[in-house]
Amino acid sequence: MLRLGFPVIGVNDLPRAVAFWTSALDLVATPEWENANWRTLNHADGSGRALGLMRSDSPVEPRPRVHLDLLVDTEPEQEAEVERLIGLGASRVDWQSYPPEPDFVVLADPDGNLFCVVDLGRAPSGSG
Repeated sequence: MLRLGFPVIGVNDLPRAVAFWTSALDLVATPEWENANWRTLNHADGSGRALGLMRSDSPVEPRPRVHLDLLVDTEPEQEAEVERLIGLGASRVDWQSYPPEPDFVVLADPDGNLFCVVDLGRAPSGSG
């Protein structure tokens, strides 16, 4: 039976990406399938795999068709998480496609991969 796995993000700097995503999402790096070009990140509570990081030399897409949405329940929580993620190395993106009154904030990880922090209390805004 075919099953959906977990998202994989292409990165230039694996150690930096591991440091960012483990801190951002309370994940742990595991030796499972680990090599110079790959890291598997699991949920810290032991509930399974969460994210794959794969070394990539391809350029970051300025408007990726697939991206991660990180979810929170309130606007204050969204604001706090955005600031925490920026403190970990994320950056704000000057996103030209925000709808009126968006429920999401677009950020980039340290490698420039875009992701959104979505406030479920205000969702959906139509894109994110």
